[in-house]
Amino acid sequence: MRYAALLRAELNSRNATYAAALGLSHVESYGETPIVVYRPSGQKHGNFFDASYESILSQPEWKHRLRKVYTQASSLPRRDDGWKELDSSMSSDALLMNVFCCPGVTQNWALALKLGFEVGELPQFGFRAGIPRNGSRSDRTEIDMKLGTLLVESKLTETHFQIQRPALLESYRELDDVFDKERLPRLNGRYVSYQLIRNVLAAHHLGLNFCVLLDARRPDLVESWFAVMKCVKNPDLRTRCKVLTWQELAESLPSDLQVFLDYKYGIVPSGSIGRSM
Repeated sequence: MRYAALLRAELNSRNATYAAALGLSHVESYGETPIVVYRPSGQKHGNFFDASYESILSQPEWKHRLRKVYTQASSLPRRDDGWKELDSSMSSDALLMNVFCCPGVTQNWALALKLGFEVGELPQFGFRAGIPRNGSRSDRTEIDMKLGTLLVESKLTETHFQIQRPALLESYRELDDVFDKERLPRLNGRYVSYQLIRNVLAAHHLGLNFCVLLDARRPDLVESWFAVMKCVKNPDLRTRCKVLTWQELAESLPSDLQVFLDYKYGIVPSGSIGRSM
């Protein structure tokens, strides 16, 4: 949690400076550690790279994603049409869409090779994998993105990959086929890193690849990833699953998008020095 708190503090500082310098419509949440939350203004949104936001507004499925309700809205000033999750400067979903809705990104051969998707694929956000559970049920929870044959989980300041009670996780029909269940990490009897486990199950069930995207400033999440991956039984499935940092991803992105990620998130290509705010 220390790494998450440090990153959250850095992003708070960056976004407060960024919003003020560019005159972007925003508010700060109440409380000891305020969070910058942006107000959309016409065809502009302070939480988004301009070209990405234009693309989002032009795609009905992507635009619908902007309607996700912000669960922390009670900590913000009242707004008639309500605050949305992707308005928050801490939103990993917003970061994901900033990158993959940017024109030309999914046409990039270097990025396609790095992640493992076909050039020109159209991202699907909030993909429901339908992982089978006991009986006739299937899982209805969302995976952040599907890009052709690739499933993606996006992380930024989240403290962990969620903790889940045994009864729910063990209801997945293929859990014992995919994992050495006894070795999966637990805390007080509950399974740790539920989202990773669920997404690996989805990759297995659908025959797809899986990548978790996280920040290089979050070594705790990297450690959680390897704790789960060592429990995967099938070597072929392990090779279809990978972890990549936003910093590694940034190396293959357009230069103007790199500048945006640098100023707003402090994300720069590995080995590079960021610009001063």
